[in-house]
Amino acid sequence: MGVLTALAILAGLIVVHEAGHFFAATLQGIRVSSFSIGFGPVLFERQRRGVQFALRAIPLGGFVAFPDDDEDSPIPKNDPNLLSNRPLAQRALVIAAGVLANLVLAYAVLLGQGLVLGIPAGFSASPGVLVSGVQPGLAAAAAGLQPGDRILSLNGSDLGGGQSAVAALVERIKAAPEQTLRLEAERNGQSLPLNLTPADLGGVGRIGAQLQPNGTEAFRPARTPLEPFRQANHDFAALTSRTVEGFVTLATHFGETAGQVSGPVKIVEMGASLAKQGGSSLFIFTALISINLAVLNALPLPLLDGGQFVFLLLEGLRGKPLPERFQMAFMQSGFVFLVGLSVVLIVKDTSQLPVVQQLLGR
Repeated sequence: MGVLTALAILAGLIVVHEAGHFFAATLQGIRVSSFSIGFGPVLFERQRRGVQFALRAIPLGGFVAFPDDDEDSPIPKNDPNLLSNRPLAQRALVIAAGVLANLVLAYAVLLGQGLVLGIPAGFSASPGVLVSGVQPGLAAAAAGLQPGDRILSLNGSDLGGGQSAVAALVERIKAAPEQTLRLEAERNGQSLPLNLTPADLGGVGRIGAQLQPNGTEAFRPARTPLEPFRQANHDFAALTSRTVEGFVTLATHFGETAGQVSGPVKIVEMGASLAKQGGSSLFIFTALISINLAVLNALPLPLLDGGQFVFLLLEGLRGKPLPERFQMAFMQSGFVFLVGLSVVLIVKDTSQLPVVQQLLGR
């Protein structure tokens, strides 16, 4: 059920993104030929008002197509309602609308959390430290830790609970590079003894895991009608800032952070885990992924909205579009790169799923 929930959220975010492009075009009277979720062969389609609405076989995104892109289109090239014949400002709005739609959705989800669940009012800690993520190939993964495990004791001493338990565990790990630590963890109600040997990173122990307090967050009703909006403003700014910082870190320290990049399989796995936790987890997950989609699509890369926006900026500076042959080569190279990257991430993430690891005997 958690996997289906995560898949539904991802599909919904893609639909919202493409709907942004679609409505920005149609509301301006610009012709649209198709609205597709996925790529490749069509599994299901419906024609409505001259637009093909399609579900395709490869679930790695979606697209809105325009008659301008179809050489066999019966619409004359000088039709004023073709996207390519509209002013730069109108075309820019169509391109930017997908990113804006994801940002608006993220804010709406965070606002919905305040209206449905209430305002965060503190954290009710339970014993242990929760493992929320594990990086492959590092000490935590080698020891057998998995996302969702709860670490209860270290070297026979109970960790307690709350943020102080996380801080104490982190300090012990940092102080013990290349030393074996005995952990008692809990997984699905079963006790699990593990031996953890932090790697030595410049004299500091590192295990490659995300740790967080174990427990539940409490909520209270909003005291004023504006309080949910203030909370949403705060959460939206914090999530957006962290997302942008993450992409900047990836670009400036690619060698160190590339291994942490996750594809759709890992995102679904994380979403499924959060779906089981319930509460505010799915609100935050939905908002965070929506913001990530917005920032990712804003990057000036081929096939992404940011790459299209760069073309418009150059056209505005030159006074005429870039040569079509150059644009086609740029887009084709981007397609090969993005599809190849998606395949690599899917294979990497799938191979790291616990069930696959068990089948491989690891």
